[in-house]
Amino acid sequence: MLGCMGSIIWLLSMPPYEERKRIALLMAAALLEGASIGPLIDLVIEIDPSILISAFVGTAVAFGCFSVAAMLARRREYLYLGGLLSSGLSILFWLHFATSILGGSTAMFKFELYFGLLVFVGYMVVDTQDIIEKAHLGDLDYVKHSLTLFTDFAAVFVRIVIIMLRNAAKKDEKEKRKRRS
Repeated sequence: MLGCMGSIIWLLSMPPYEERKRIALLMAAALLEGASIGPLIDLVIEIDPSILISAFVGTAVAFGCFSVAAMLARRREYLYLGGLLSSGLSILFWLHFATSILGGSTAMFKFELYFGLLVFVGYMVVDTQDIIEKAHLGDLDYVKHSLTLFTDFAAVFVRIVIIMLRNAAKKDEKEKRKRRS
């Protein structure tokens, strides 16, 4: 995770004309992000590999739908959601910090999970509209824009995988109870 953050910071600090280095850093960031969610993917594959495919397809469909909604909306219509989403992200950060220190319940984890999904799906819309607005103003830095959308996609994917994994575990538990009865 630290390597991913380092490559992202390095990418953002480079000037746009060093295109090859920035693309290499984008690929390194994607590789390291994939490595950081690797243990989660491994767990999902052990339990039920179909969850992984369903989560990826669900994330791609959500990404496509919300990006198209942002593209078809009036200019700058959803950019104002950025303030609310930043506040939501701050709430998630402090909530996660408090539950890690004070110990959290499963209900709090569930709230963090679904609220985080809502926040990051909102960021898909805002970031897509922000990229479109920047392109209208002449900022065609596709490497930075790709990084923005990739981080949104990864955040939503992880949350959908966790939600589907929890639902599969509950379903297995119910089936075990039925067999015992």
